[in-house]
Amino acid sequence: MWVVVLRKKEQDMAIDVYGATWCGDCKQAKNTLEELGTEYTWHDIETEDGAADRAVAISGQQHIPVVLYPDGTFQVEPSAVDIKNKLNELNIK
Repeated sequence: MWVVVLRKKEQDMAIDVYGATWCGDCKQAKNTLEELGTEYTWHDIETEDGAADRAVAISGQQHIPVVLYPDGTFQVEPSAVDIKNKLNELNIK
């Protein structure tokens, strides 16, 4: 008997974090993801063209960080617990 395991493309599992280097909440979000061994793409709203506009388009507000998950949901200024809970919900580590 053969078992076929289908995996989602890596891009389908992407987590994007929009923020700025001076932002304490952004540092905390990045640290949480790193401590959990979760890959993410960092978008610096001050140096990456269009990143600030994308963050506002995603969240509808100008607060950071904005963490965008592969299921299309997002969190704004999430706590470490918020991030951990969302990763558990999505079965991402």
